[in-house]
Amino acid sequence: MTDKVRTEVLAVYADVDAAIAQARPRCDASGRCCRFTEYGHTLFISAFEAEILLAHAPHYEQPVSRDGCPFQVEGLCTMRDARPLGCRIYFCDPGYEARMTEITEEALTKLKRIADAHDTGWHYAPLHHFLNGPRKAGPNDRAGDSMTPPVTRVPLPVVNHSGG
Repeated sequence: MTDKVRTEVLAVYADVDAAIAQARPRCDASGRCCRFTEYGHTLFISAFEAEILLAHAPHYEQPVSRDGCPFQVEGLCTMRDARPLGCRIYFCDPGYEARMTEITEEALTKLKRIADAHDTGWHYAPLHHFLNGPRKAGPNDRAGDSMTPPVTRVPLPVVNHSGG
């Protein structure tokens, strides 16, 4: 990821943080947000978010299951500053659900625009997909596997439902 792309992605994070501060959702500090299977959700992240997360990640055991986040320790997030959008946006507050969906759609639209503007393609998958990949490797690195074709990243159009 170039410095320019990283700066643009971090600006999306800042916009999201501001929108959440304005919405003021309640957080019960239950840790449910990080225990995916137990509470019936999956954390999807983009390759941009994965790269930022992994650049700051402490050692974690692989393989990572889809059940939960390895960075939740004793009910607390150890990756707070580098956490991806889903972690920033998700709250258990039922009164926040509609706004949570809006903030998510706005943020993903911005990330897709960054991908299109920089011709990086768009890769979006569950967290464990990125955490179980080879360390310090890009999406086309198959760790010596010459039989598997490289991942093809295709830019997707940005859908804007607001007409703008």
